[in-house]
Amino acid sequence: MYPNLESLGAATAFVDEIVDIVESVPLFQGLDAEEIRTIAQFMPCFGAPSGETLLREGEPGDYLLLLLTGQAQVWKRDGKGQNRKITLVTPGTTLGEMSLIDGQPRFATCITTMPVDFAVLRRDDFSRLLETAPRLCAKFMLLLLQIMTQRLRETSNRMLQLGPLV
Repeated sequence: MYPNLESLGAATAFVDEIVDIVESVPLFQGLDAEEIRTIAQFMPCFGAPSGETLLREGEPGDYLLLLLTGQAQVWKRDGKGQNRKITLVTPGTTLGEMSLIDGQPRFATCITTMPVDFAVLRRDDFSRLLETAPRLCAKFMLLLLQIMTQRLRETSNRMLQLGPLV
């Protein structure tokens, strides 16, 4: 991924942390601890220093990130090429869901504002999860789609607050 990342091993080492924050992690709500452990087997973990770019707008992507510790700022280029702050993300936030699903370039840039630990789910590991535990994978995919539709609704509402679209 990026040279400044420190490999922390499999997410199974972080399962207790994930289970502890599961109440605030929409991606894992509705999953029991055993299901979380199963998914965590497919998610390597990394650490990154403050100021590290985790996702870069326009770059190819085929994985999502689950922020475990720390925080990061999400930026998006506007029509004039200026970077605009979208949001500050904290532990339990997932990023990169769209690229995991469709393999399209990253929609936004994510830069750490302090040291972070995060888990990664790559598309090939997601495919292995599908082969290994298809029912769990379907359940996980439904949760992922719920997150994406919620974000789309929030974005649509923000656009409407900006004024007419035409």
